[in-house]
Formats: sequence, C-alpha cells, structure tokens
Amino acid sequence: MTAPFPPASLAASSGLDVTQALALRGPTPLILALPKGRILSECGPLLARAGIVPAPDYADEDSRRLRFPTNNPLLDVVRVRPFDVATFVAFGAAHIGICGADVLLEFDYPQVYAPQDLGIGKCRVSVAEPRETAGTDDPSRWSQVRVATKYPNIARRHYASRGIHAEVVHLNGAMELAPGLGLCRLIVDLVQTGSTLKANGLVETEVIAEVTSRLIVNRTALKTQPEAIGAWIARFRAALEPA
Repeated sequence: MTAPFPPASLAASSGLDVTQALALRGPTPLILALPKGRILSECGPLLARAGIVPAPDYADEDSRRLRFPTNNPLLDVVRVRPFDVATFVAFGAAHIGICGADVLLEFDYPQVYAPQDLGIGKCRVSVAEPRETAGTDDPSRWSQVRVATKYPNIARRHYASRGIHAEVVHLNGAMELAPGLGLCRLIVDLVQTGSTLKANGLVETEVIAEVTSRLIVNRTALKTQPEAIGAWIARFRAALEPA
C-alpha cells in the first residue's frame, strides 16, 4: 500500500476532503533546486538580482542542511548534486531548478522545460585521449570504440551518429585515469580549462557540446501553477538584463 501524501493524511484525520485540507494547511512553497559545487557560487549573484535571498548556510558546503528557506515564504531552495537537479524537477520534487545543459542532454527528460539560458557555468562536453595516440588514427574508419564516461547516453548518441558502436564504461569520476590504465581508448567528460586533462597526459580532441547552466521548470507545475512559475521565469529573465 502506498503511503498517503501529507494532504491526504490531514484530510483523513480531520474529516475534510483534500482540497479543504490543502486550504487549511496554507500555501505550499515552491521548491528551487540548486546544484552543489562550483555552479552554486556562480548562482549567488544571479539569485540576488532575482530577489532571492536564501538562508546564509545554503552556500556552506559543510552544512548538513539540504533545504533552506528564503526571504520569500513561498519559495524554498534545496541543494543537490548537479546530476540530480533535472531528476528532482522532472519528477516534481522541485518545481524549478538551475541545471547544466550537459545533464539535460544526458537525461533528456520530457517532463523538463528549459525556458532560459542563464549564461553561467560555462564549460563543454568533450572527447579526450592520450597525447601519444591523438591524431594517429582516422576515426572515420572505426566500427567500434571503448569510451569511459559519466555521460553514457551522450557518448552513445555521438558515436552512433557516425556509425560507430560505443562500448561505454560508466564511471562517476577519475575518468582521466582510464586510458592510461588500459580501461578504454577515449573518455567523454566535462571540460572547463583542460588543466586536469593536461596533468594526466590527455588532450582534448573534439567538442561534443558547449555547456551553460539553464533555468528549468517542471512542465506539469507550469501548467497547474502558470502565474507562480511564470513569475519566477520572468524574474530570472529580468535578472539577466544589463543594469
């Protein structure tokens, strides 16, 4: 048996229907999902320009709290792994999010709408290989290749478009070690400056996609709460306009 959601529980215990229970509980805050790590610091000025002031510890990576109130009682923020932002929004756990285009390309959730490029978190999804082997072979002659990546769908689509079967080794980190240890020939990874590739004897040989962070919303939330969600989209767009 599925556990009831809180409004249903309140309705059952109070004798009210769900609509009445929701009214009794009052407005529920919208949830804005933010990515942990590097992008979180870049989000700060943007949030401020959009009029969003989260609790001070939202940017403290050592804080054990993951959900934070803001200066607006109808908006809370949650801090999650960058790869999880789109999933939280797609399944309705968060109504709005800030998410890298790499994650959107990888998961391609139909429930997620990305109305605005925020222009932060600039990087790229690229192919890299050992410096010693780069340029020594013609990829157009390949029929298959082994690739280590945390982006299996992006990698498979990229090589399938060229008629190449990609055997994907799915890793969540330390991709740069894989070619040198014989795990694969190539890696597909997120690159910002290329310094980590260089330090591990790899060179970037191809850019699959340029990446920036996007404002994303849950499509159902946008349909059921168009005024509230639309107002936040407008505020983020206004925040991007020159002062």
